Amino acid sequence: MANKQSYLGEFEHLVLLSVMVLGADAYGVSIRRHLKTVIDRDVSIGALYATAQRLEKKGLITSRKGEATPERGGKAKRYFDITADGVGCLKQTRARLEQMWERVPTLFTLREY
Repeated sequence: MANKQSYLGEFEHLVLLSVMVLGADAYGVSIRRHLKTVIDRDVSIGALYATAQRLEKKGLITSRKGEATPERGGKAKRYFDITADGVGCLKQTRARLEQMWERVPTLFTLREY
């Protein structure tokens, strides 16, 4: 799975983790709010949906439309779900990052960079 199709960029990684954490409540606005709350990163809805589309194309998430509501002017929310491949990709990414951090000299914590 170590190819460009499964490689996660930083923002893709964060969006995929958000979808996993939010579960059934993972839709555009809730993902934006989650990113702002947890990592203090304010993202545009356009960037979020472009990234979600890439993740869906890679087979790491799926999307579905919810019911249209009067509060949203009759527009339906698009909900996202993580796939088994998405979970596997997150696990691999985490393992790779941990391997990289294990190789950082312990002096890293003692001096400023």
